[in-house]
Amino acid sequence: MKIKNGNSLLFIGDSITDCGRARPVGTGIGLGESYVAFVNSLLTAFYPAREITVLNTGISGNRVIDLEARWQTDVLDLAPDWLSVMIGINDVWRQFDDYLNPNQVTISIYESIYRNILEQTRRNLKGLVLMTPYYIETNLSDPMRERMDKYGKVVEKLAHEFDAIFVNVQTAFDFHLTHRPTQSLCSDRVHPNQTGHMIIAKSFLTAVGFDWNLALD
Repeated sequence: MKIKNGNSLLFIGDSITDCGRARPVGTGIGLGESYVAFVNSLLTAFYPAREITVLNTGISGNRVIDLEARWQTDVLDLAPDWLSVMIGINDVWRQFDDYLNPNQVTISIYESIYRNILEQTRRNLKGLVLMTPYYIETNLSDPMRERMDKYGKVVEKLAHEFDAIFVNVQTAFDFHLTHRPTQSLCSDRVHPNQTGHMIIAKSFLTAVGFDWNLALD
């Protein structure tokens, strides 16, 4: 696995990452109830010899502009070895549920700000993971799903640009939805239940080389 003994791993994002985590920084029992807590538990269970410190600075409702505003305190000052970013759901969602608001994060703004915060960070990291925003909807022509996919393509582009591990969370949910209905994961097509969070955690861990057949390491 790419994350080594003694490394720190910071997750930042919106409500999907937040999920009731402790303030100012979630760690230990204060990681919340999201995929971050699942990642921490699985790392501890499968790799007990590795001391990996997992941190959570997700904040509900955040868009990429909010991440930019708190990047110094919630990322740079914490100086993590590994950083995982999942942002974009609210950037798209606000264009639909608050469309009269003139302060929308268009895709060009999204890409520009995202690139800026990564430029501040990448050189000091041992590893970077970029996870796509998603919409739990099988109809690819659905307006919000269609736009979310475009924002996901930006994340993929940035992952290549910054030598990051790319995690396509949307694809992971799409696979699940070939077997189960949307309601098996959530009620609003955005905020997943524990099964949904486990799908995100599994996608993250697989991408960083987690050995699911491992007994001890």
